[in-house]
Amino acid sequence: MLEPFSSLSAGYVEPRGLAFVAAAFTFVFLIKIFSSGPNIPGPPFYALTRWRLAYEDWKGTRTRTIHQLHQKYGSVVRIGPNELSFNSLTALKTIYGAGSGFERTSFYRMFDVYGHQNLFTFATPKDHGDRKKLINHAYSKSSIMNYSAAGIEGNAWEYINLLEKEPETASEIFGSLHYYSLDNITHFLYGKEGATSAMNGVTAHRALLDDVLDPSRRKLSWFAVHFPKYTKWLMSRSGLIERLVSIAGLLPQKKPTVYTGIRQHALSSWKDFSRLEHERKDAMAVSTILGRLWKHHTSQKARGLSDMEIASEAADHLLAGVDTTSDTLMFLIWALSLPENLHVQEVLIREVSALPESALDSRGIPSAESTDKLAYLDAVLKETLRLYAPLPASEPRSLPVDTVIDGYQVPANTVVSMSPYTLHRNPNVFVEPVKFNPDRWFGDSKEVTEMKKWFWAFSSGGRMCIGIQWVFSL
Repeated sequence: MLEPFSSLSAGYVEPRGLAFVAAAFTFVFLIKIFSSGPNIPGPPFYALTRWRLAYEDWKGTRTRTIHQLHQKYGSVVRIGPNELSFNSLTALKTIYGAGSGFERTSFYRMFDVYGHQNLFTFATPKDHGDRKKLINHAYSKSSIMNYSAAGIEGNAWEYINLLEKEPETASEIFGSLHYYSLDNITHFLYGKEGATSAMNGVTAHRALLDDVLDPSRRKLSWFAVHFPKYTKWLMSRSGLIERLVSIAGLLPQKKPTVYTGIRQHALSSWKDFSRLEHERKDAMAVSTILGRLWKHHTSQKARGLSDMEIASEAADHLLAGVDTTSDTLMFLIWALSLPENLHVQEVLIREVSALPESALDSRGIPSAESTDKLAYLDAVLKETLRLYAPLPASEPRSLPVDTVIDGYQVPANTVVSMSPYTLHRNPNVFVEPVKFNPDRWFGDSKEVTEMKKWFWAFSSGGRMCIGIQWVFSL
């Protein structure tokens, strides 16, 4: 009888050995998955692989799926092997409150510009705080009223003119609101010299939005999140390899890639600003973001921001100001246009019409200062942001040490997150949560106070949206 081959010398492993190895690996894998507590609820498949949620992300249903999981499993849900989603005020304070220590994850690095981080992509609270100090005052209410209000009022008039020039049919406001937002944010960032005139039909300025409005932008974002190294390699190919990759259809988006126009505009605006006379720069140092970055650039000499760092910062603010503003205004106008919301439109018209002539400019446009005092307009804006938050998805964070959130042990470097979409649809806080109802903000004082605690359209803590006052001024 032939002797059996040695499993080592012949490269053969007995079935029992394979089964043991597989079981051992499975055991270790499951221990790792459930190391943050086997009692954390959630669907098993999500706990086994991050690709289950990635599939929802690919379909564009990630945020709604997580919301449904919270409805089924409660205020904490495991949505990945190393990712948890929370939905409570205590978790909100623990994760996003001032001094929490939680850092932004690598997810945000896809928003780096020219290879440099900016206010939006800095991971640590310290790096973010240091940059924020340079420009924070420009976004204050007093600064906006003093330096930006006139430009906003002028652009409101330009937008009315743009709509009146169109044929007397339905207006395609998605595009025109992007023009309005672009002209406003560039005026705020760069002053008159760098402001765009998209509403006046300047082709080059309207072209800045082409890649932002490209439908394949979401596909590129998905690849950048789930295959960051692969995507970076693909998009950096040139010559023959680039042509082969393109022919094979492997590029997530055609080149030049998304935001190219905005990034180039930010760099050229900075270079144009650099060539201005010193006196003009001094005047803009208090009224524009670019001016404040220049002031730091010159005062710190060798330790100041580089040209590319300033361009990165400017491009980040430009993109944030265009998308969020135009989307919010679009949802607001759409909600008001619905037949069931006709009464909301009528109340709003009466409130604005009651403004005294002293609150209007020569063209009949209300001043930013006067509209800031309109209570019903404020409620309409709040309700729009609650139901249609411009950034409704999860805001991922992690902590380099073990911690406890809502009584659950959370290991170091676990990704934790919350989302405005789910916070704003809590039926115990917002009666009929999916109904557009600005009147809810005039209800019982205790209920309104509670709703304000759950209102999270601008995030909270040290990473709260720096542009909140600017958005409400539009």
